[in-house]
Amino acid sequence: MFIHNFKYALKTLFRNRMLIFWTFAFPIILGTFFNMAFSNIENSEKLDIINIAIINNEEFKNSEIFKDAFENLSDENNEERLFNTKYVTESEAKKMLQNKEIVGFLKLEENEPKVTFATSGIDETIFKYVTEELVQTADIFKNLSEEEIKKEMMSGNFNIDYESIYKKIAEITEKQDVKLTNISNKNLSYTMIEFYTLIAMACLYGGIIGVVAINQNLANMSNKGKRVAVSPTSKAKLVLSSVCASYITQIIGVALLFIYTIFVLKVDYGDNLALVITLAMAGSLAGLSIGTFVATVFKTNEGTKNGIIIAFTMLGCFLSGMMGITMKYIIDKNIPIVNKLNPASMITDGFYSLYYYETLDRYFFDLASLLVFAFILISVSYISLRRQKYDSI
Repeated sequence: MFIHNFKYALKTLFRNRMLIFWTFAFPIILGTFFNMAFSNIENSEKLDIINIAIINNEEFKNSEIFKDAFENLSDENNEERLFNTKYVTESEAKKMLQNKEIVGFLKLEENEPKVTFATSGIDETIFKYVTEELVQTADIFKNLSEEEIKKEMMSGNFNIDYESIYKKIAEITEKQDVKLTNISNKNLSYTMIEFYTLIAMACLYGGIIGVVAINQNLANMSNKGKRVAVSPTSKAKLVLSSVCASYITQIIGVALLFIYTIFVLKVDYGDNLALVITLAMAGSLAGLSIGTFVATVFKTNEGTKNGIIIAFTMLGCFLSGMMGITMKYIIDKNIPIVNKLNPASMITDGFYSLYYYETLDRYFFDLASLLVFAFILISVSYISLRRQKYDSI
């Protein structure tokens, strides 16, 4: 029965013209427009060295991590140079920011960094993320230092050699790749950011497929659902087979988008294509879970349910930077919880992390967040389906 219903659901989905347009055709059409609009943007808006300033106060001078990191990222002999850094007083930094000589400045107070900007943009976002990474590294150093000092004191050694401890911790962090290097200059592309939000949109449009598949098994939504409701077959198997068919359909749609953008539009996804595809598959599952949630929880017609999916998807993509990449930074800065719960932002943030960071910690965090998001919505949908009863059909 599972295989039979799986084949039936698959055929039904592919015969739905509206469904095929929104999940297959629309992302490809939008991708074509993106390519036409941004085909020459790389030549006009290259990611150059970013001009920044740092308040050269005592706190900064005493912070080896921040001082060494920014010296390395500002070294003219460094091929991965990211910043052109000026070490000034706070009044000078404010004046430079007002005159647009820098994109922002960093002030360190009791090892707590404060980054100030006049506007928002991609340079400001990079500066912010670099600072956040350094804060995490500083916390690692602090925790390891406390552990090493505690070990020395417990062994009865109160003449602690802090210099040797610092060298030991530096060796540990070096082995653990706890360092920040600039990989964004050679990878980051304004056009790629737009295509990443396009992939996020295509993934979340899988919710429309989920709505159609679940509605086929609801007695108040379709004739097939009425037959399913009175049949002696397992409802769980029927629903599961429909969801599996929906996921396969969604994966095919996303795969077609990848094939079109790679071979027709010549989009270069870099050396991390496998990770990009993996995240897209998790995003597709999250999109499908939204569809099952809307289909089971909202008691309305199919058109309204699809409208909810489309509205939610476009709002999520807008907040994640599709209509302007600065929007993601604005939300992250002012209302960070919104993008923490926004599946479109989880997808694009996972893609950004492949550019901004040498490690994959943030990427796997976003991947896990998508899977948890999907699991929660699917669980709620399952509970809702089990509780649905009809007095007459």
